[in-house]
Amino acid sequence: MTLPALILAAGRGERMRPLTDRTPKPLLPVRGKPLIEWHLEALARDGIREVVINTAWLEEQFPAALGDGSRFGLSIRYSMEGRDHGGALETAGGLATAWPLLGDPPACWVLAGDVYAPDFRFDARAAADFIASRDDAHLWFVPNPPQHPNGDFWLDARGRVHLERASRDEPHGAPGGAEANRYTYSTIGLFKSSAVATVRPGERAALLPCFKAAIARGQLGGSLYRGFWADVGTPERWQSLQAA
Repeated sequence: MTLPALILAAGRGERMRPLTDRTPKPLLPVRGKPLIEWHLEALARDGIREVVINTAWLEEQFPAALGDGSRFGLSIRYSMEGRDHGGALETAGGLATAWPLLGDPPACWVLAGDVYAPDFRFDARAAADFIASRDDAHLWFVPNPPQHPNGDFWLDARGRVHLERASRDEPHGAPGGAEANRYTYSTIGLFKSSAVATVRPGERAALLPCFKAAIARGQLGGSLYRGFWADVGTPERWQSLQAA
């Protein structure tokens, strides 16, 4: 089964000002094309056909720049949070609101529109394994970048995500006795609707509480991605990426 994808593109991009005063961050050029187009081309390359993009800040620029997706071999629909809800709904709210536009699939790919990861593979086998699992979400992590040295979560050798390292007296120093390391969430993952089941469409809600609830249930998995990845979070990092 080919799953659809949701690209998160609703944010204001405050740290990227003044670049984002007139252009949404995902539409800023990176190596010759808008940043979001790298995602669209990668999704099409890996067989994804249905994409929803959630928007809010300067959202009218997205349909104007990307159209219906046909030039990428995709069908693009827009969840326009600015027009319909008065502003960005954050990640969990955006996912819950966009889910019907995705066609109520068993799962979907979710990725942030402001990261650069051209080598990431939207693997059909990984998607099938996730659908067959009990997990609410499966996240891809990256080694901690200089701007985020402490990471976000612990990932153990069994592919389970944890909030904290276990106490020293637990075998191997990690929950469940498996070796664990702290990594940074790449903002790419597979999600089921159960991940945001407590969030109403149109509600403004962050994703971290949903992750914490899934961890408490033992239903958050993860993998480590070691391909090229860059968080285009500041003008300096954007300029560095252009010159890399």
